[in-house]
Amino acid sequence: MPILRRLGQLATTVLAVVAVTGSAQAQNPPSRAEQVLKYRKSVYQVMAWNFGPMSAMAQGKMPYDAAEFARRAERVAAVAPMLTEAFPPESQGVANSKLKPEMWANRADFDAKLKDLLDRSAQLAAVAKAGDLEKSQAAWVSTANACKACHEKYRAE
Repeated sequence: MPILRRLGQLATTVLAVVAVTGSAQAQNPPSRAEQVLKYRKSVYQVMAWNFGPMSAMAQGKMPYDAAEFARRAERVAAVAPMLTEAFPPESQGVANSKLKPEMWANRADFDAKLKDLLDRSAQLAAVAKAGDLEKSQAAWVSTANACKACHEKYRAE
């Protein structure tokens, strides 16, 4: 009987800890800025997941597969516009962001660079559909340069 009593006490203690932890988390949900940052990182992760194989194909590090390249280019072009809502003012200064504070002072330039990325990724998807390696490589380089232009200026490493 003492073992059952101890197990009962242990179960009660565990449930109490879970209840307190759960209520503490419910009282402190992520802020809007933290939610935006998570969204932004997720969009970039999806883009990177699809951009990586295109990069390897464009650089000859893996065999070129026109259908796979086109599918991934289409995904990047579909996801990239989601970034237009990933930088609202309330996300300024959120912890764990790699966004440099200079972006907020140069918002028009940032927005122009973002538009350039959207345009180039749409062009990449259109070119990739034709299946021409050389044209796809050139469109990939153009899109990669749009990413690089923004990262160099507004992303902290």
